[in-house]
Amino acid sequence: MLVSEEKPGIGGEPLIGQKVKTKYRIYPKGEGTDVPSWVAFDRQVLCFDAYLEDKVRDKSQEIYRIRFYKIYFYPEDDTIEVYEPQVKNSGLPQGTFIRRHRISLPPPNDDQFYTVCDFNINIDIIFYGWTFKIYDCDKFTKNFLRKIGVKLNPPGQCPQDPYLKMRKETLEHVEPLRPYESFDTRRQFLEYNGKVLRFFCLWDDSGSLFGERRELVLHYFLSDDTVEIKEILPENSGRDAKLFFLRRSKLPKYGPPGLHQPGQITDRSVLNVFGGLSNKQMYSYMLDKYKLGKIDQAFYKDSDLFLGATINVWGRKVVLCDCDEFTKSYYKTKYGIENFTSISYKPRPPPKIERKFPPYTGFGSEEDSLRSCLSLKPVPYQKFSKEDSYGNIGNILRFFARLITAKCADADRKFIISYFLNDGTLSVFEPIERNSGYTGGLFLKRSRVKKFGQEVFKSELSEYIKVQDLYVGAKVNVNGNLFVLLNADEYTLNYMEKNVDRFPFSSIELALQKLKEEESKSTKIRQVFSATDCNHTKMVDFNTFRDLLLDITVNRLTDQEILTIARHYRVPADMGSDGNLLIAQAQEKLKKNMFEHFDRLISSCVYEDRKKKNVLPSRDIKRLCKSHRFPLTDDLLENLLSRFEDSEGQINYKSFFLALNWRMNPMSELEALDYIKERCEDTWFGMPSPIPVKFVRYLDLLKDVYGLDQEGS
Repeated sequence: MLVSEEKPGIGGEPLIGQKVKTKYRIYPKGEGTDVPSWVAFDRQVLCFDAYLEDKVRDKSQEIYRIRFYKIYFYPEDDTIEVYEPQVKNSGLPQGTFIRRHRISLPPPNDDQFYTVCDFNINIDIIFYGWTFKIYDCDKFTKNFLRKIGVKLNPPGQCPQDPYLKMRKETLEHVEPLRPYESFDTRRQFLEYNGKVLRFFCLWDDSGSLFGERRELVLHYFLSDDTVEIKEILPENSGRDAKLFFLRRSKLPKYGPPGLHQPGQITDRSVLNVFGGLSNKQMYSYMLDKYKLGKIDQAFYKDSDLFLGATINVWGRKVVLCDCDEFTKSYYKTKYGIENFTSISYKPRPPPKIERKFPPYTGFGSEEDSLRSCLSLKPVPYQKFSKEDSYGNIGNILRFFARLITAKCADADRKFIISYFLNDGTLSVFEPIERNSGYTGGLFLKRSRVKKFGQEVFKSELSEYIKVQDLYVGAKVNVNGNLFVLLNADEYTLNYMEKNVDRFPFSSIELALQKLKEEESKSTKIRQVFSATDCNHTKMVDFNTFRDLLLDITVNRLTDQEILTIARHYRVPADMGSDGNLLIAQAQEKLKKNMFEHFDRLISSCVYEDRKKKNVLPSRDIKRLCKSHRFPLTDDLLENLLSRFEDSEGQINYKSFFLALNWRMNPMSELEALDYIKERCEDTWFGMPSPIPVKFVRYLDLLKDVYGLDQEGS
């Protein structure tokens, strides 16, 4: 209910939730705030439905007319706007009836303006002499009026305009003399513009002479019900590549139709054209109401297209085999089709004909002879493949081998087998030994070596010795000469241990796994190792270690695996003397070549050292040495760099080059190198040691494999 200046709150303010009646209008009070009305009711409009009885003079069909209006009341400033919705063919000016402004009350209260409390349902309200009957309002207006305490009347009945009712009944029962035919296609175009159904089709013309199966793609344009067909031409089909198999047009169901006279196929049939006799003649025409002689043509619609259907494309039977995802969703939404099982329309692949090449002729290499069979213009064979050459340029694996032969004189001959990773070639070098009776030197020049026992003149390419075939203990047949690999240099062993996927015998995990399979003999193994170690040093020499492992595993371990285990558990040797020997050898080399540009090298290192830590990675120092033509072999330089590396792979370049400076820090002169070592220097720096590891920590091995503690050993 409304509150009019009674029971005020504390300080004269109205109670929260009550209504305040001012001089002009009533509004709901905010929760403890004093907000202006134009802020509180901004963009809020009350909408009332009303009608007006408008008298019609000088017309026998109707005496009055019912006109409907919308009354908008704006609470923010108490303005009112009256709007009349437009009615088709009413003949009346409609739209804004009263523009928005404050409207005064009818006399004698014309000094006041309408407020929200003056509005309700099922009442009459007068604006400038026009009596509007409010019969209903929207939901928001009802809630608003209830909140301010207005008791709403029940909604009234809206009368029907008698003239519009009579006119509607007349139009329903009277057929016009000139019926209106609608040919409006804009709605279909605006709704489906850019939406195309796509079907994958097959036209099987194999029954005709020189016919074949043709794969087609049918596009159905939903905007105008036209069809377009394209052909998918396979490679080397021999057909001309055309843009369309069928240009975009409506596709008749019963084509090809017969020929028709001009004017027979039209949308409308015109009977007569007539016009007036005045200067401004307005021509009109009469249409054929009964459409006599009209030719009906049936065209394909989207409802006629589905998977498995056979359509007539101007006399050609085309089967719809499959469709895209948009087409499936369209038919699922519009027609409720769920089954979209496609029909196989791809022809079976022809049997693959095995390509046979003629056998090798013996001229040139097998790869060069094969190139002449692959193309009319032979392309040279690339010896360096990207997979092998990338990162492997200059990487050489060297093995120390012995010749296996029945001749006693050749039984002790030793060889160095070098395998080049970049191109898979192999070379064999025999160290020169005095008074041996053999010349020594290059035994086999660098080339790819075929595996022994293959047929020479055949169509397939021969198999060559690969890097996976080389490991310590392996037997390699090089052009009929059988070698057994006894040892390898440090670089080769490190490379094989880093690439265990290519060298499984260098994997410490696989080697220890074979020892774990002998766990049932763990007590016996412990006793054997303890009996061998008489002085309780917890280590044995390599030869004894090798013999024990071969006996334990019954020769299941290869020499490469035993060497991998021994290197993993080896006793570190005193590296001081070896380091001094390497530095002395390097200084002698530098002295012979009169190399004295150590200051330039240090300056280059300082320039590369951007963080000023006096250290650089070993690869950067190696690169700088090569750029300054450092006269040391790669093996000797790598060994020297490994001596100066710290745990992070960094090298103090100042201490490194000061140690190699033969003028400032000269080392004692070395003894004369052995003749064999001097002659083999270009191929391998020094002869490999027949014992790669001196001592092995067997107790650590037993702990890792069998879990034996020290007391149990």
